[in-house]
Amino acid sequence: MASVANATPLPKKITVGTLFDEKKQEWQLELIAGQSGLENHYIVTPDINRPGLALARFTEVFLPERIQIIGSTELSYLNTLSLSDYTNSVRTLLELNPAAVVITKGLELNATWVSEGNRLAVPIIRTPLDTTPFIHLLTSFLDYRLAPETHIHGDLVDVFGVGLLITGESGIGKSECALDLVDRGHRLVADDLVRVLRRGNGILMGYSAAKSPALAHHIEVRGVGIVDVYSLYGVRAIRVQKRIEVEVRLVPWQSGVECERAGIEEQFSEILGVKIPLVTIPVVPGKNLALVNEVIAKNHILKVFGYYPARHFNDELMRLMSKSPIDPYITEDQE
Repeated sequence: MASVANATPLPKKITVGTLFDEKKQEWQLELIAGQSGLENHYIVTPDINRPGLALARFTEVFLPERIQIIGSTELSYLNTLSLSDYTNSVRTLLELNPAAVVITKGLELNATWVSEGNRLAVPIIRTPLDTTPFIHLLTSFLDYRLAPETHIHGDLVDVFGVGLLITGESGIGKSECALDLVDRGHRLVADDLVRVLRRGNGILMGYSAAKSPALAHHIEVRGVGIVDVYSLYGVRAIRVQKRIEVEVRLVPWQSGVECERAGIEEQFSEILGVKIPLVTIPVVPGKNLALVNEVIAKNHILKVFGYYPARHFNDELMRLMSKSPIDPYITEDQE
């Protein structure tokens, strides 16, 4: 059984100017040419490219949406060319209208880069950072800024190191359950509205949707009001972010409606195209939801290590039922 928790998010993008402004100081970025293109050129992918083939004027599979990285290898090749070939190679690359060109290691450039970059409005940026470390930093930053995103009504709590996304209809007790878990020593990430990003290879990261850190880590408890978890329980009761590993869906208990009893067949929920385990819990007055959530977290840890308690119980039961007669060790035991 699968549950679709949200619609497909729209693709994200940022301008080269945004990248330059946010990382100018940290990465010591210097704009060399193409200032007029900073707000007109968009970055839509965290992938980067080293345009050696394009500089050799093979452009059949060139992807202009990627940021182009020029290091010592590319400039060493260009320096082996005549001035006219050098100029033509640079012009060929920039006429493909890449999102931006970044020069690493603070390398000096031929004047052709500046004149062609300004003419074609292609941002050319320089950084003193080494090529490989800069590529890692840039990819990580873009992976975060361009990650598919959605918002889900619910609570996200770190329980024994497992990120539990507690969902359910309004008023069913999500916030009270989260507060009970915090009181038992677990850590709150978000209440009411969880911001979810898909990072890397199918990893869902959850954050508070609050616009300011000062507004995060508050819980609304009906009849009580807004509770500041940080002030009441201290810094160890909160987390800024957590990987979402299991969705716990709270539903009203209804007579005659069957619910999972053995747990042999797993259910899944799909968020941003990523499937995670789904556990549906019928809610009745007096039910200890915090304890149930702790068991769900521990059970998930066992499954991560390859042990499925329900399947093991079922296999052992089938083995005993097929065994006849009963083992004499049990029937003859006089203790």
